[in-house]
Amino acid sequence: MITLHRLNDKPFVLNAELIRTVEENPDTIITLVSGDHMVVRESMREVVERSIEYGRHLRRLLAPS
Repeated sequence: MITLHRLNDKPFVLNAELIRTVEENPDTIITLVSGDHMVVRESMREVVERSIEYGRHLRRLLAPS
């Protein structure tokens, strides 16, 4: 899960695994696998970096096989 902010600056948490695409034009628009769109304050780069860090965090939690 990653914390983001709506345009009115209210924070919310998004499951990063549900992100299909992220665009910046000039607002950052996140499209989810469901087809829903979310507009956030963070830049495209920030959303991508947080999503990558979320994935790394999940992999660290997995026990070695």
